[in-house]
This record gives sequence, structure tokens and C-alpha cells, in this order.
Amino acid sequence: MSKPSKFARCLALLLTLLLLVPPDWATCGGGGGGGMGGMGGGSAMPEQTYPVPWKLVRPSDPAPTSGLVIYWLPASQNELEKSSLRFSRTLSLWASQCVTMGVVDFHTDLGQKLLAGGAAPLAVLAQPDGTPIAKAEGKNGFLRVEQVEKVLETETKARENKLKQQMDEAKEKAKSGDTPGAIALYRSVYEQKCMFPGRAKDAAKQLKKLGVTDLAEVPDAPIFEARTSARIQRLMQAGLKAENAARYRQAERLYSQAHRLDPADPTPLRYLGELYRHEIGDWDRAAAVFHQILAMPADPLSRAVALHGLGKMTIHNGEFKQGLALMEQSVAVFPLALAYRNLAVYWNSEGDAAKTDFYVQKALALDPKDPFNVVFAAVFEAQSGHTEEALKIARENQGMLEASYNLAAIYAQAGQKEKALALLQRHFFTYERYRAVRSKEMMEARVDAVFLSLRSDPRFVALTKDADGRLPIPMNQQPRPGGNP
Repeated sequence: MSKPSKFARCLALLLTLLLLVPPDWATCGGGGGGGMGGMGGGSAMPEQTYPVPWKLVRPSDPAPTSGLVIYWLPASQNELEKSSLRFSRTLSLWASQCVTMGVVDFHTDLGQKLLAGGAAPLAVLAQPDGTPIAKAEGKNGFLRVEQVEKVLETETKARENKLKQQMDEAKEKAKSGDTPGAIALYRSVYEQKCMFPGRAKDAAKQLKKLGVTDLAEVPDAPIFEARTSARIQRLMQAGLKAENAARYRQAERLYSQAHRLDPADPTPLRYLGELYRHEIGDWDRAAAVFHQILAMPADPLSRAVALHGLGKMTIHNGEFKQGLALMEQSVAVFPLALAYRNLAVYWNSEGDAAKTDFYVQKALALDPKDPFNVVFAAVFEAQSGHTEEALKIARENQGMLEASYNLAAIYAQAGQKEKALALLQRHFFTYERYRAVRSKEMMEARVDAVFLSLRSDPRFVALTKDADGRLPIPMNQQPRPGGNP
């Protein structure tokens, strides 16, 4: 492997996207963020609801075993950050149907092999073993998402036409009495149920007529038709706009309309699940939605958000190890700043400074310029004694309503109780709109190590009086007489 270039290191940092406390005391505090389909607190374009789940391809990564792979070789970090390839409903849906989306640094051995004497930017459609099928080449230094969508569309249509021919051939064999031959052909079509569920459903029907019963249910195919797809995207964008404006019931209605238009599309469900979990506090509905995502063909991003959401709620409900395992599964499926932040909070509540810092840095690496990530990291800067640096960041981001909890944490650890209490008041009663969420956040504040200095303060106790009361305070975090930590 050739030595990584500066661009390669930046690419890895940007994409890895696109204290001995007993485990029984673990919690996942209110500073991790959420909402907006799991992208809340990030700096993704606010009007975009279909980010493509690109993952950096590393030499140690196992090769896909089925479907297709799209390798994107951007020409620069600037292109990676601004390219139209970052957002596409078409590519997002295909990521739910056994098409892997991988970003490759063109300086690497794999990158040079895929370039084959050409130049970046380039997208290569390939077999799982890496054999190229087709390419979308940049023009005048730019590669457009429409080019990549077209390459994929051409290949998938050709493959679907072959399946249709197999179906026709199987039908003729069945008519002529060659039942084994017909079954073999229908099975070959049925086995393509991940990429072509519509054809697989038809094949399953014919197989059942021929007496075959060992068939799993075939999921419905998502809708790619341009007019319906455009309508779904408009609804999703309007829903996100409503959520950003704290019009949560309107957002729920819009996301639900988008889901009804295409029940096989996991993205509206992802936004609904996060809305219920983070914004409205209806955890029963959130859990039902997240389980629905995990039970259907879903892109890695949607699966990761569902796993994180279930993990967060599971931890709060007292099943700490199970919740931790779910969040670890989340980042293994797809790296999310949201999940990394909440893993950091978990290990901070466990008193493990090394693991806390590890996950803080993971979140920062995904988006080092995101103000929410920066403020979140500053909480742990204050905890490690870098109080002035943390306070500087807090002052610079004082107006961030969504970061009120973390801003309060910085001031609390700096000994500025009045400021911390005012910001907690803002978090609970201005930022949060639903009592169901507020009560959970209050309980988490009561057990969060960053507010240790406030626990015996009567004003803090009164401010968090509606805490739902399920999470215990670790004995080694109980305030000493006089309120000193």
C-alpha cells in the first residue's frame, strides 16, 4: 500500500461518513443531541433529507458478498464536501437493495487500480469482487450525481430484463411439463430478491403454484418513479423545515405522508423515529418505528439511526449493557456523530476518561466544524481542567439553543452556577417542547457527572423536580455534605 497522502488522511477524517464506576450506574446524558433523522446537530445541508451512506473503503474492510458496489473517487477534499453525490434519493434507496456505496482515495493501490490510467473524479460501478462494470467520468473536473445514477440505472435495467427473460423461459418450461427446469429458473429469479424484489415476488408466486413452500417473504420494492419520488422529497424537505422550526406535529404529518407514498422507503421512518424519540418523547412509537426499520431492507444510515435510538432508550430504561451494545452496533453499521457523542456520554458516566475522549474525538473527526460537536467536546475539555478554553467556546456559541444543555455543563464545571442554572432552564423550558422529553432530560441531568457540583443546590433540585426518577445516582457521585463534589 502506498503511503497515505495528506488528502487521504483528510478523507479518512471527514468520512469515517459521510474512573471505575460499575456498569449498573451507566446513563446516556442529555447532551448527545438528536432529531432531524439522526443528523441533528450536524452541519449537513438543512434542506437535504437523503444523504447517501458513503463509507470510506479501507484495505482491511471485507469485500461485499452480493449485489453491486459503487466506488467514488473524489478529486479533492473540497469536492468531497460539496459534491452533488452526497445527496440522492435514488442512490439512498439502492443502498437498501444490496448496492454498497464506497469512497476510495485515488492515491491508494485500490484507487489507482480503479482509475486504470484515468483521472479523478470518477465513479466505478463494480461487481462485489471489484471487477468494473461501468464508469461515470468527471467532465471539466466535475462529476455529477445524475451521471452516477444513470450508470446504475442502465446496469440494473439490463439485469432486470435478464430476469424477465428467465421468467418467460420458466413459464414455457412449466407449460411443457418441465417442472424441475421451471423451478430452477424461478428460483434463480427469486434469489435476486434483495436487488429486484418485484421480480422475486412474481417468481415466488409461480414457485408456490409448482409446490415449492420453503420461501421467505419478499419485501416490497421502493418507488423510483420520478414524479412520486419528487413528491416524497418535497414532503420530506417541508417536514424537516417544520421540525427545525419546532412545529413537531406538522413535521410528523409530513413525514407520515411521505411514508405512506412509499412504505418501502426507510428514510421517512428514520425521521419519524427520531422525531418521536428526541423531540416528542413518545418512546413507544419511536421503538416501534425503529424496529420496523430493522425488519425491512434499509440503508446503513437508517439502520444505524434505529440502532442508536433503541440503544439510547434502552439505557435510560435501565438495561445499560444491552443499550451500550446497540449503540456499538450502530457505529459498526455506519458512523454517526450522534452515536459517537452518546457513547462518549455513556463512558463519561462510567468514569472512563480514555473511552470518553476516544468517542469525543470520533464525533469531532466526522465533522470538526460542526458547532454542536465543538460545544460537546468543550464539555469534556472543562472536565479535564481546560476551563478557560471551554468557556471561550461556550461564550462564542452562547446563542445555540439546541446546545443549551452542553453550555450549562461547561459553566457548571467552571463553577459558574448561576449561568449553568439559567442555561438548564432554557434547555428544559424553551428548547424542549414536550413534558415527556423534559422529564427524561431532567432525570439525566440529575445523574450526569457534569452537573455533580449542582446536585445539592436547592435551585437545581427544584428545576429538575419533574425528573422521571428511573436512573439512580452512583454512590461515588453523591455530593458530600455542604454541596462540594
